[in-house]
Amino acid sequence: MGLVFYYFTKFADHFILIYSLLLFCTYFLLSVFSALDIINYMRRNSFIDYRDLLTSPSTPDISVIAPAYNEAKTIVQNVRSLLNIHYVNFEVIIVNDGSRDDTLKLLIDAYQLEAVPFAIDAKLPSKAIQAIYKSRVPSLSRLTVVDKLNGGKADALNAGINISKYGIFAAIDVDCILEYESLLKMVKPFMEQAGEEKVIAVGGVVRIANSCEVKDGKIVKVNLPRNIIPRVQVLEYIRAFLLGRMAWSRLNGLILISGAFGMFDKKIAIASGGYNHRTVGEDMELVIRMRRYMEEKKVKYRVVYLPDPLCWTEAPSTFRVLAKQRNRWTRGTAETLWLHKKLIFNPRYNFLGMVSMPFWFLFEWLAPIVETSAFLYLMMMAFLGILNVELFITLFVLIYAFAIMYSTAAILFEELSFHQYKKKRDIFRLLGTAFIEPIFIHPITVYYAIRGNLDLMTGVRNWGEMKRKGFVSK
Repeated sequence: MGLVFYYFTKFADHFILIYSLLLFCTYFLLSVFSALDIINYMRRNSFIDYRDLLTSPSTPDISVIAPAYNEAKTIVQNVRSLLNIHYVNFEVIIVNDGSRDDTLKLLIDAYQLEAVPFAIDAKLPSKAIQAIYKSRVPSLSRLTVVDKLNGGKADALNAGINISKYGIFAAIDVDCILEYESLLKMVKPFMEQAGEEKVIAVGGVVRIANSCEVKDGKIVKVNLPRNIIPRVQVLEYIRAFLLGRMAWSRLNGLILISGAFGMFDKKIAIASGGYNHRTVGEDMELVIRMRRYMEEKKVKYRVVYLPDPLCWTEAPSTFRVLAKQRNRWTRGTAETLWLHKKLIFNPRYNFLGMVSMPFWFLFEWLAPIVETSAFLYLMMMAFLGILNVELFITLFVLIYAFAIMYSTAAILFEELSFHQYKKKRDIFRLLGTAFIEPIFIHPITVYYAIRGNLDLMTGVRNWGEMKRKGFVSK
């Protein structure tokens, strides 16, 4: 028995160390690829005037689809933001997914809506549509509001796709605020595709709007969140988008486009089956299924990420709401990986099967489980009085130092590229957050991820509601 325990501890020690080193090396390589792509992107786009796209005959029409559920706090302002998007020809489809508050009434009153006759050639399944509203004001003709029975976000998006008129659709969270030229930038990869390689989806960057000032549905002043919880998320989002998705886009291995802001080829999305009702990670699951569809059809394709079509969203500002968000993200990741488990380490699916899917399995979904298991193992060893103190100190210093360096690199890339935070004190506060996060906030988010896996095992399936506080109006 003593020999078995000895070999177990040796295996555990080596596994923890090797896993940590692999994780660090992977993220280091991703940051290098991201840096190269950011430099290349800024060089290519430094002289582009996106207004030229407004007069181009090849600029495609776009359907903007935004599901809404109990969004009375911000719905009128957010719809105004969508209607003010700078683009040639687009429609805005707000899908009221059976809200229990005054969301629909506020929209009817603010935009002078009236019910219109409708007939739908539904290509995707969704709950029954109760009514479709259009505005009596001619200048608001691009706005359509759909009132349907509650079916969840995926169901609402499918309903929006069914009634959309155009071949490209942008799926966004209705609580988001898009910057002025966001659609012009997002549509550009669709216009540039050449030869046999088809662009099937484009993702944009999401930023945190907490503490920012908003006027007439636009961000007029960018402020770093005063609350530590959304401030940590600013750091997380900069890391994820600038140091992660840029690299995956360069490698054509991107499998996640944020549900807050993404643009898709409607024909491919419908052929792939639309949004999946069986997962709360409908955004990631759709991208994987679209890529899987293209791989099985043996058609060359790309999924593109762009770092500057900004979408601003309100992040959780309390631990209670943050817990729901991270729980949902974990369940969505696990459900999606399970639904597409045949892709993992499957050479038939090329880079998708051999790199992208294994990465998400090993270093995204599995990481919180390994981290928690390693912590419990070290506590057990300490309790038994046989803790390898050298290993413990080495791991702690290695992990903490890497976390700070990685966050600092993300802040540096942000400053050298898009420089959203103009005040020097905001940058110093972000750097200070980088030192605090690994010790005080990260363990809490790991706990929420573990709870998400446990909830999935016990059959929890709800999407979860995020209560909004609303933006700071000016």
